[in-house]
Amino acid sequence: MSVEGQIDWRTKGFWWPGPAVDAADFVAAGHHLFSAAFTWPTLVVRRTAIEHNIRTLADFCARHGLAFAPHVKTTMAPSLIAAQVAAGAWGVTVATASQALAVRAMGLPRVVLASQVLDPAPLRWAAGEAEHGFDFLFQVDSTSGVAIAADALRTAPGDRPLRVLVELGYPGGRTGCRTLAELAEVAAAVDAAPRLDLAGVAAYEGGLPEPAQAAAFLDRVRAATRDLGERGLLPAEVVVAAGGSAYFDIVAERLADQWLPGHRLTTVLRSGAYVSHDDGFYRLRTPFRRLPDEGFLDAAIEVWAQVLSTPEAGLVIVGMGRRDVPCDEGLPEPAWVRRPDGTVVPAHGLRVTRVNDHHGFVATEGVTPVRPGDLIGFGISHPCTAFDKWRAIPVVDDDRVVVDVLQTYF
Repeated sequence: MSVEGQIDWRTKGFWWPGPAVDAADFVAAGHHLFSAAFTWPTLVVRRTAIEHNIRTLADFCARHGLAFAPHVKTTMAPSLIAAQVAAGAWGVTVATASQALAVRAMGLPRVVLASQVLDPAPLRWAAGEAEHGFDFLFQVDSTSGVAIAADALRTAPGDRPLRVLVELGYPGGRTGCRTLAELAEVAAAVDAAPRLDLAGVAAYEGGLPEPAQAAAFLDRVRAATRDLGERGLLPAEVVVAAGGSAYFDIVAERLADQWLPGHRLTTVLRSGAYVSHDDGFYRLRTPFRRLPDEGFLDAAIEVWAQVLSTPEAGLVIVGMGRRDVPCDEGLPEPAWVRRPDGTVVPAHGLRVTRVNDHHGFVATEGVTPVRPGDLIGFGISHPCTAFDKWRAIPVVDDDRVVVDVLQTYF
Protein backbone atom coordinates (compact mmCIF):
# COMPACT_ATOMS: atom_id res chain seq x y z
CA MET A 1 0.00 0.00 0.00
CA SER A 2 1.31 3.46 -0.89
CA VAL A 3 0.87 6.57 1.25
CA GLU A 4 -0.31 9.86 -0.20
CA GLY A 5 -1.78 13.17 0.95
CA GLN A 6 -1.16 15.40 3.94
CA ILE A 7 -2.30 15.49 7.55
CA ASP A 8 -3.33 18.84 9.04
CA TRP A 9 -6.22 20.58 10.82
CA ARG A 10 -8.61 19.55 8.03
CA THR A 11 -8.05 15.83 8.57
CA LYS A 12 -10.95 14.42 10.55
CA GLY A 13 -10.01 12.10 13.39
CA PHE A 14 -6.37 13.21 13.47
CA TRP A 15 -5.22 15.79 16.02
CA TRP A 16 -2.67 17.91 14.14
CA PRO A 17 -2.96 21.62 15.02
CA GLY A 18 0.53 22.50 13.76
CA PRO A 19 1.97 22.69 10.22
CA ALA A 20 0.84 20.08 7.72
CA VAL A 21 2.81 16.84 7.50
CA ASP A 22 3.00 14.41 4.60
CA ALA A 23 1.01 11.28 5.32
CA ALA A 24 4.11 9.20 4.52
CA ASP A 25 6.06 11.05 7.22
CA PHE A 26 3.18 10.62 9.65
CA VAL A 27 3.23 6.87 9.03
CA ALA A 28 7.01 6.70 9.32
CA ALA A 29 6.76 8.24 12.81
CA GLY A 30 5.00 5.08 14.06
CA HIS A 31 2.11 6.79 15.86
CA HIS A 32 -0.05 4.57 18.04
CA LEU A 33 -3.82 4.89 17.65
CA PHE A 34 -4.13 5.86 21.31
CA SER A 35 -1.45 8.54 21.17
CA ALA A 36 -1.90 12.30 21.11
CA ALA A 37 -1.96 12.22 17.28
CA PHE A 38 -5.67 11.29 17.26
CA THR A 39 -8.91 12.61 18.62
CA TRP A 40 -12.34 11.02 18.80
CA PRO A 41 -14.21 9.62 17.02
CA THR A 42 -11.77 7.93 14.67
CA LEU A 43 -12.40 5.18 12.12
CA VAL A 44 -9.49 2.83 11.42
CA VAL A 45 -9.00 -0.32 9.38
CA ARG A 46 -6.90 -3.30 10.37
CA ARG A 47 -4.23 -4.21 7.82
CA THR A 48 -4.25 -7.95 8.47
CA ALA A 49 -8.03 -8.16 7.95
CA ILE A 50 -7.94 -6.17 4.70
CA GLU A 51 -5.11 -8.28 3.30
CA HIS A 52 -6.86 -11.49 4.33
CA ASN A 53 -10.16 -10.45 2.72
CA ILE A 54 -8.55 -9.42 -0.58
CA ARG A 55 -6.68 -12.70 -0.79
CA THR A 56 -9.74 -14.76 0.23
CA LEU A 57 -12.07 -13.52 -2.50
CA ALA A 58 -9.35 -13.51 -5.14
CA ASP A 59 -8.77 -17.18 -4.34
CA PHE A 60 -12.52 -17.90 -4.39
CA CYS A 61 -12.84 -16.40 -7.88
CA ALA A 62 -9.83 -18.34 -9.14
CA ARG A 63 -11.23 -21.64 -7.81
CA HIS A 64 -14.63 -21.04 -9.39
CA GLY A 65 -13.56 -19.68 -12.76
CA LEU A 66 -14.87 -16.15 -12.18
CA ALA A 67 -13.32 -12.95 -13.46
CA PHE A 68 -13.33 -10.39 -10.64
CA ALA A 69 -14.17 -6.70 -10.98
CA PRO A 70 -14.53 -5.61 -7.33
CA HIS A 71 -17.01 -2.81 -6.73
CA VAL A 72 -14.66 -0.11 -5.51
CA LYS A 73 -17.47 2.30 -4.57
CA THR A 74 -17.10 0.70 -1.14
CA THR A 75 -13.78 2.42 -0.42
CA MET A 76 -12.74 4.67 -3.33
CA ALA A 77 -9.26 4.40 -1.82
CA PRO A 78 -6.46 4.19 -4.42
CA SER A 79 -4.12 2.02 -2.37
CA LEU A 80 -6.86 -0.54 -1.62
CA ILE A 81 -7.94 -0.56 -5.26
CA ALA A 82 -4.32 -1.12 -6.31
CA ALA A 83 -4.09 -4.03 -3.86
CA GLN A 84 -7.25 -5.59 -5.33
CA VAL A 85 -5.88 -5.26 -8.85
CA ALA A 86 -2.53 -6.69 -7.77
CA ALA A 87 -4.41 -9.71 -6.39
CA GLY A 88 -5.61 -10.49 -9.92
CA ALA A 89 -8.73 -8.41 -10.53
CA TRP A 90 -9.93 -8.47 -14.17
CA GLY A 91 -11.10 -4.87 -13.78
CA VAL A 92 -13.04 -2.76 -11.28
CA THR A 93 -16.67 -1.76 -10.93
CA VAL A 94 -17.98 1.70 -10.06
CA ALA A 95 -21.41 3.19 -9.44
CA THR A 96 -21.21 6.66 -10.99
CA ALA A 97 -19.55 8.52 -13.84
CA SER A 98 -17.51 10.59 -11.40
CA GLN A 99 -16.17 7.37 -9.83
CA ALA A 100 -15.26 6.15 -13.32
CA LEU A 101 -13.32 9.38 -13.89
CA ALA A 102 -11.54 8.94 -10.56
CA VAL A 103 -10.43 5.37 -11.12
CA ARG A 104 -9.33 6.17 -14.66
CA ALA A 105 -7.16 8.94 -13.16
CA MET A 106 -5.71 6.23 -10.91
CA GLY A 107 -4.61 4.41 -14.06
CA LEU A 108 -7.21 1.63 -14.21
CA PRO A 109 -7.45 0.13 -17.73
CA ARG A 110 -10.86 -1.59 -17.44
CA VAL A 111 -13.96 -0.30 -15.66
CA VAL A 112 -17.54 -1.55 -15.43
CA LEU A 113 -20.00 1.22 -14.60
CA ALA A 114 -22.83 -0.79 -13.03
CA SER A 115 -25.52 1.73 -13.85
CA GLN A 116 -27.14 3.62 -16.67
CA VAL A 117 -25.18 6.55 -18.16
CA LEU A 118 -27.57 9.20 -19.44
CA ASP A 119 -25.24 12.21 -19.30
CA PRO A 120 -23.64 12.85 -22.72
CA ALA A 121 -20.45 14.41 -21.32
CA PRO A 122 -19.17 11.28 -19.53
CA LEU A 123 -20.08 9.15 -22.54
CA ARG A 124 -18.05 11.37 -24.87
CA TRP A 125 -15.17 11.33 -22.35
CA ALA A 126 -15.27 7.52 -22.22
CA ALA A 127 -15.19 7.38 -26.01
CA GLY A 128 -12.10 9.58 -26.03
CA GLU A 129 -10.42 7.36 -23.43
CA ALA A 130 -11.35 4.27 -25.44
CA GLU A 131 -9.17 5.64 -28.25
CA HIS A 132 -6.26 5.21 -25.82
CA GLY A 133 -7.10 1.63 -24.86
CA PHE A 134 -9.57 2.21 -22.01
CA ASP A 135 -12.04 -0.70 -21.77
CA PHE A 136 -15.24 0.89 -20.48
CA LEU A 137 -18.46 -1.07 -20.08
CA PHE A 138 -21.75 0.46 -18.97
CA GLN A 139 -25.32 -0.72 -18.60
CA VAL A 140 -28.59 0.10 -20.34
CA ASP A 141 -32.12 -1.03 -19.57
CA SER A 142 -34.21 0.95 -22.06
CA THR A 143 -34.26 1.92 -25.71
CA SER A 144 -34.33 5.53 -24.50
CA GLY A 145 -30.98 4.98 -22.80
CA VAL A 146 -29.58 3.45 -25.97
CA ALA A 147 -30.75 6.45 -28.00
CA ILE A 148 -29.19 8.92 -25.57
CA ALA A 149 -25.85 7.08 -25.72
CA ALA A 150 -25.90 6.79 -29.49
CA ASP A 151 -26.69 10.49 -29.87
CA ALA A 152 -23.91 11.52 -27.46
CA LEU A 153 -21.34 9.46 -29.34
CA ARG A 154 -22.14 11.07 -32.70
CA THR A 155 -19.95 14.02 -31.67
CA ALA A 156 -17.43 12.00 -29.64
CA PRO A 157 -13.77 11.83 -30.67
CA GLY A 158 -12.48 8.81 -32.57
CA ASP A 159 -14.43 5.89 -33.94
CA ARG A 160 -14.00 3.07 -31.42
CA PRO A 161 -17.31 1.85 -30.00
CA LEU A 162 -18.18 1.63 -26.32
CA ARG A 163 -19.15 -1.73 -24.87
CA VAL A 164 -22.64 -2.09 -23.43
CA LEU A 165 -24.24 -4.59 -21.04
CA VAL A 166 -28.01 -4.90 -21.21
CA GLU A 167 -29.38 -5.20 -17.71
CA LEU A 168 -31.99 -7.64 -16.48
CA GLY A 169 -33.85 -6.76 -13.29
CA TYR A 170 -36.80 -8.10 -11.32
CA PRO A 171 -40.14 -6.66 -10.13
CA GLY A 172 -39.69 -4.26 -7.24
CA GLY A 173 -35.93 -4.24 -7.70
CA ARG A 174 -33.64 -1.47 -8.77
CA THR A 175 -32.83 -0.92 -12.46
CA GLY A 176 -32.98 -3.49 -15.24
CA CYS A 177 -35.46 -4.73 -17.81
CA ARG A 178 -38.32 -6.59 -16.16
CA THR A 179 -39.02 -9.10 -18.95
CA LEU A 180 -36.93 -11.13 -21.37
CA ALA A 181 -38.81 -9.59 -24.29
CA GLU A 182 -37.92 -6.11 -23.12
CA LEU A 183 -34.29 -7.16 -22.66
CA ALA A 184 -34.19 -8.52 -26.23
CA GLU A 185 -35.66 -5.25 -27.54
CA VAL A 186 -32.98 -3.19 -25.78
CA ALA A 187 -30.25 -5.56 -26.97
CA ALA A 188 -31.45 -5.21 -30.57
CA ALA A 189 -31.37 -1.43 -30.20
CA VAL A 190 -27.76 -1.58 -28.99
CA ASP A 191 -26.87 -3.92 -31.86
CA ALA A 192 -28.28 -1.43 -34.36
CA ALA A 193 -26.74 1.69 -32.82
CA PRO A 194 -23.52 3.19 -34.21
CA ARG A 195 -20.52 3.30 -31.86
CA LEU A 196 -22.13 0.86 -29.41
CA ASP A 197 -21.16 -2.80 -29.10
CA LEU A 198 -23.31 -5.26 -27.20
CA ALA A 199 -20.90 -7.02 -24.81
CA GLY A 200 -23.36 -9.09 -22.81
CA VAL A 201 -25.75 -9.04 -19.87
CA ALA A 202 -25.62 -7.51 -16.38
CA ALA A 203 -27.72 -8.15 -13.30
CA TYR A 204 -27.75 -7.47 -9.57
CA GLU A 205 -29.23 -10.05 -7.23
CA GLY A 206 -28.01 -8.55 -3.96
CA GLY A 207 -31.30 -6.83 -3.12
CA LEU A 208 -33.22 -10.09 -2.94
CA PRO A 209 -34.00 -11.29 0.60
CA GLU A 210 -33.28 -15.02 0.35
CA PRO A 211 -30.73 -17.28 -1.39
CA ALA A 212 -33.47 -19.23 -3.19
CA GLN A 213 -34.79 -16.03 -4.77
CA ALA A 214 -31.29 -15.01 -5.83
CA ALA A 215 -30.76 -18.43 -7.41
CA ALA A 216 -34.06 -18.25 -9.33
CA PHE A 217 -33.21 -14.76 -10.60
CA LEU A 218 -29.73 -15.80 -11.73
CA ASP A 219 -31.31 -18.72 -13.58
CA ARG A 220 -33.37 -16.11 -15.46
CA VAL A 221 -30.17 -14.22 -16.25
CA ARG A 222 -28.72 -17.40 -17.72
CA ALA A 223 -31.88 -18.07 -19.76
CA ALA A 224 -31.97 -14.47 -20.97
CA THR A 225 -28.35 -14.62 -22.11
CA ARG A 226 -28.99 -17.83 -24.03
CA ASP A 227 -32.03 -16.24 -25.62
CA LEU A 228 -29.96 -13.29 -26.86
CA GLY A 229 -27.40 -15.73 -28.23
CA GLU A 230 -30.08 -17.65 -30.13
CA ARG A 231 -31.30 -14.37 -31.61
CA GLY A 232 -27.81 -13.72 -32.98
CA LEU A 233 -27.33 -10.57 -30.92
CA LEU A 234 -24.28 -11.54 -28.88
CA PRO A 235 -20.62 -11.27 -29.92
CA ALA A 236 -18.19 -14.17 -29.96
CA GLU A 237 -16.86 -13.18 -26.52
CA VAL A 238 -19.63 -12.46 -24.03
CA VAL A 239 -19.53 -10.84 -20.60
CA VAL A 240 -22.10 -11.71 -17.93
CA ALA A 241 -21.69 -9.51 -14.85
CA ALA A 242 -23.45 -10.03 -11.53
CA GLY A 243 -22.84 -10.37 -7.84
CA GLY A 244 -22.81 -8.35 -4.66
CA SER A 245 -21.29 -9.52 -1.39
CA ALA A 246 -24.28 -11.55 -0.15
CA TYR A 247 -24.70 -14.20 -2.88
CA PHE A 248 -21.40 -14.56 -4.72
CA ASP A 249 -21.52 -18.31 -4.06
CA ILE A 250 -24.78 -18.51 -6.00
CA VAL A 251 -23.30 -16.45 -8.84
CA ALA A 252 -20.52 -19.04 -9.04
CA GLU A 253 -22.99 -21.91 -8.92
CA ARG A 254 -25.40 -20.55 -11.54
CA LEU A 255 -23.25 -18.46 -13.90
CA ALA A 256 -19.66 -19.76 -13.89
CA ASP A 257 -18.17 -22.03 -16.58
CA GLN A 258 -18.85 -22.15 -20.32
CA TRP A 259 -22.62 -22.63 -20.60
CA LEU A 260 -23.29 -20.41 -23.63
CA PRO A 261 -23.07 -22.48 -26.84
CA GLY A 262 -21.11 -20.91 -29.66
CA HIS A 263 -19.59 -18.18 -27.48
CA ARG A 264 -16.67 -17.70 -25.12
CA LEU A 265 -18.11 -16.58 -21.78
CA THR A 266 -16.49 -14.39 -19.11
CA THR A 267 -18.53 -14.33 -15.91
CA VAL A 268 -17.63 -11.24 -13.91
CA LEU A 269 -18.23 -11.01 -10.16
CA ARG A 270 -18.67 -7.48 -8.79
CA SER A 271 -18.57 -7.87 -4.99
CA GLY A 272 -17.32 -4.81 -3.10
CA ALA A 273 -18.17 -4.85 0.62
CA TYR A 274 -16.06 -7.97 1.14
CA VAL A 275 -12.85 -5.91 1.21
CA SER A 276 -13.51 -4.69 4.75
CA HIS A 277 -16.49 -6.90 5.63
CA ASP A 278 -18.36 -5.79 8.78
CA ASP A 279 -19.77 -6.76 12.16
CA GLY A 280 -23.42 -6.46 11.15
CA PHE A 281 -25.19 -6.69 7.80
CA TYR A 282 -22.58 -8.76 5.93
CA ARG A 283 -21.48 -10.76 8.95
CA LEU A 284 -24.96 -12.30 8.81
CA ARG A 285 -25.18 -12.52 5.01
CA THR A 286 -21.74 -13.57 3.84
CA PRO A 287 -21.83 -16.66 1.62
CA PHE A 288 -19.06 -18.16 3.71
CA ARG A 289 -21.69 -18.96 6.33
CA ARG A 290 -23.05 -21.39 3.73
CA LEU A 291 -19.57 -22.43 2.58
CA PRO A 292 -17.42 -22.58 5.73
CA ASP A 293 -14.86 -24.81 4.03
CA GLU A 294 -14.18 -22.12 1.40
CA GLY A 295 -12.87 -19.55 3.88
CA PHE A 296 -14.06 -16.61 5.93
CA LEU A 297 -13.98 -12.82 5.90
CA ASP A 298 -12.70 -10.72 8.79
CA ALA A 299 -14.28 -7.41 9.85
CA ALA A 300 -11.58 -4.78 9.29
CA ILE A 301 -13.23 -1.57 10.49
CA GLU A 302 -13.08 -0.22 14.03
CA VAL A 303 -14.56 3.08 15.21
CA TRP A 304 -13.33 4.45 18.52
CA ALA A 305 -15.49 7.01 20.30
CA GLN A 306 -15.28 8.60 23.73
CA VAL A 307 -17.87 8.33 26.47
CA LEU A 308 -19.10 11.89 26.99
CA SER A 309 -21.81 11.40 29.57
CA THR A 310 -23.60 8.84 31.73
CA PRO A 311 -26.61 11.05 32.48
CA GLU A 312 -28.92 8.36 33.88
CA ALA A 313 -28.95 4.73 34.83
CA GLY A 314 -28.66 2.45 31.83
CA LEU A 315 -27.70 5.21 29.36
CA VAL A 316 -24.27 6.12 27.97
CA ILE A 317 -23.72 8.95 25.47
CA VAL A 318 -20.72 8.65 23.16
CA GLY A 319 -19.26 11.20 20.75
CA MET A 320 -20.11 9.30 17.56
CA GLY A 321 -23.00 9.98 15.20
CA ARG A 322 -24.35 9.49 11.72
CA ARG A 323 -21.64 11.75 10.31
CA ASP A 324 -19.09 9.21 11.50
CA VAL A 325 -20.66 5.76 11.16
CA PRO A 326 -23.19 4.06 8.86
CA CYS A 327 -26.66 3.51 10.24
CA ASP A 328 -28.66 2.55 7.12
CA GLU A 329 -28.25 -1.22 7.52
CA GLY A 330 -27.86 -1.56 11.26
CA LEU A 331 -26.21 0.35 14.09
CA PRO A 332 -22.63 0.02 15.33
CA GLU A 333 -21.75 -2.92 17.56
CA PRO A 334 -19.84 -2.18 20.80
CA ALA A 335 -16.87 -4.54 21.15
CA TRP A 336 -14.35 -3.11 23.63
CA VAL A 337 -14.05 -0.55 26.41
CA ARG A 338 -10.67 1.11 26.89
CA ARG A 339 -10.00 2.85 30.19
CA PRO A 340 -7.83 5.99 30.42
CA ASP A 341 -5.06 3.84 31.96
CA GLY A 342 -4.97 1.67 28.80
CA THR A 343 -6.86 -1.31 30.19
CA VAL A 344 -9.14 -2.90 27.56
CA VAL A 345 -12.14 -5.06 28.51
CA PRO A 346 -14.97 -6.59 26.43
CA ALA A 347 -18.04 -4.37 26.00
CA HIS A 348 -20.49 -6.84 27.52
CA GLY A 349 -24.01 -5.55 28.00
CA LEU A 350 -23.65 -2.48 25.74
CA ARG A 351 -25.94 -1.83 22.78
CA VAL A 352 -26.32 1.18 20.48
CA THR A 353 -29.98 2.19 20.25
CA ARG A 354 -29.78 5.31 18.03
CA VAL A 355 -27.46 7.99 16.71
CA ASN A 356 -27.81 11.74 16.21
CA ASP A 357 -25.49 13.85 14.06
CA HIS A 358 -22.61 13.64 16.56
CA HIS A 359 -23.89 11.54 19.44
CA GLY A 360 -24.62 7.87 19.96
CA PHE A 361 -27.03 6.48 22.56
CA VAL A 362 -25.75 3.30 24.19
CA ALA A 363 -27.95 1.21 26.46
CA THR A 364 -26.05 -0.57 29.21
CA GLU A 365 -27.11 -3.47 31.36
CA GLY A 366 -24.38 -2.73 33.88
CA VAL A 367 -22.29 -5.77 32.96
CA THR A 368 -19.30 -3.66 31.91
CA PRO A 369 -19.09 -0.41 33.90
CA VAL A 370 -18.57 2.64 31.69
CA ARG A 371 -17.43 6.09 32.82
CA PRO A 372 -16.94 9.48 31.09
CA GLY A 373 -13.54 9.56 29.43
CA ASP A 374 -13.54 5.85 28.56
CA LEU A 375 -13.24 4.90 24.90
CA ILE A 376 -15.57 2.38 23.29
CA GLY A 377 -14.45 0.48 20.20
CA PHE A 378 -17.25 -0.36 17.78
CA GLY A 379 -17.63 -2.57 14.75
CA ILE A 380 -19.87 -1.22 12.02
CA SER A 381 -22.65 -2.52 9.80
CA HIS A 382 -22.54 -1.90 6.02
CA PRO A 383 -19.09 -0.67 4.94
CA CYS A 384 -20.39 0.93 1.73
CA THR A 385 -21.63 3.90 3.77
CA ALA A 386 -18.65 4.01 6.15
CA PHE A 387 -15.60 4.96 4.06
CA ASP A 388 -17.30 7.96 2.45
CA LYS A 389 -17.52 9.73 5.82
CA TRP A 390 -13.73 9.89 6.16
CA ARG A 391 -11.22 11.49 3.76
CA ALA A 392 -8.19 10.00 5.54
CA ILE A 393 -8.33 6.64 7.33
CA PRO A 394 -5.51 5.22 9.45
CA VAL A 395 -4.52 1.63 8.73
CA VAL A 396 -3.23 -0.09 11.86
CA ASP A 397 -1.36 -3.29 12.56
CA ASP A 398 -2.43 -5.78 15.20
CA ASP A 399 -0.81 -3.62 17.89
CA ARG A 400 -2.78 -0.61 16.58
CA VAL A 401 0.30 1.19 15.33
CA VAL A 402 -0.41 3.24 12.19
CA VAL A 403 1.18 1.64 9.12
CA ASP A 404 -0.66 3.48 6.35
CA VAL A 405 -3.18 6.24 5.74
CA LEU A 406 -5.90 5.63 3.17
CA GLN A 407 -7.13 8.60 1.15
CA THR A 408 -10.70 8.30 -0.16
CA TYR A 409 -12.15 10.03 -3.23
CA PHE A 410 -15.96 9.96 -3.33
